[in-house]
Amino acid sequence: MSDDRQGTNEGACPEIETRQIAINGQLLQVAIRHGGGSGPPLLLFNGIGANWELARPFLQALTRTTAIIFDVPGVGGSPRSLLPYRPSTLARLAAALVAELGYAEIDVAGVSWGGGIAQQFAHQYPKLCRRLVLAATAPGVTMVPGGPSVLWKMLTPRRYTDKEYMNRIAADLYGGAFRSDPSLIGRHAATMHGARNLGYFYQLLAVAGWTSLPWLWSLPQPTLILMGSDDPLVPAINGHILKALIPNAELQMIDDGHLFIVTRPEETAGLIEAFLADASRQVEPSSPLSRMAGWVGGLVPAFGRRRDAEAPQGNGDAGRMT
Repeated sequence: MSDDRQGTNEGACPEIETRQIAINGQLLQVAIRHGGGSGPPLLLFNGIGANWELARPFLQALTRTTAIIFDVPGVGGSPRSLLPYRPSTLARLAAALVAELGYAEIDVAGVSWGGGIAQQFAHQYPKLCRRLVLAATAPGVTMVPGGPSVLWKMLTPRRYTDKEYMNRIAADLYGGAFRSDPSLIGRHAATMHGARNLGYFYQLLAVAGWTSLPWLWSLPQPTLILMGSDDPLVPAINGHILKALIPNAELQMIDDGHLFIVTRPEETAGLIEAFLADASRQVEPSSPLSRMAGWVGGLVPAFGRRRDAEAPQGNGDAGRMT
């Protein structure tokens, strides 16, 4: 591994250092928010097509946690890789980055698409990953999807390159605060500059056919799952499924949409830091057989909640869990 480091970029927040670091021949744009806490750093995997700057409000809202985030190859400041990759490839790349930065233990968080990579990392490197945070995410292709029109808009990075298009679709795509505060759309769009067509396609290809369902029961880490109550992209039922299948997991709902990490950064950072700092959270020991039994048993109530959410309400309108 080699290291090609640069100083803090002009205009960056003083608390956030950016570097160009070469890992196994792949150049990565890395941002580090330095905190004063004594706990392990938090490695954050961003959403699809998202450059690290989109997570800046969350990084700035952290009060004591050191956080590391990097642009995946083909997004933001990281050049595209020569070949497509899988979640396991990105997990290896991230583990090598953590080693290059000198850390022997980290906490891991993932948002949306990045939540899948975070799950893969926790599964692939259980001794390196102490705790896991999953935000607005799902167990891969086995997820309960959003509506077809919403998913169709995700197949292209056009919203990253066409600000007018972004203004038209943001409320329907992200829900929550984007529905009630149009000014958020412009501010968010102004920060989006990372996605490139082939890089975006590589991200879509990475998770094609991928699922964490067969091994979620084996994750040993204490896990915090955060879901938005009005999320058109990843309906909240997916959080209940993750909660049911991960042995040491808890679920908290946030009254917002898919991008609550951006629209409610202080609340999100507070929940995550409280979870990471809680020394009373210990892994509950269990045998592989008991974990597998919980995996199977968790499917029934989780999907029962989906049926309840879709059942007609008293006023005749269909219930909606988004």
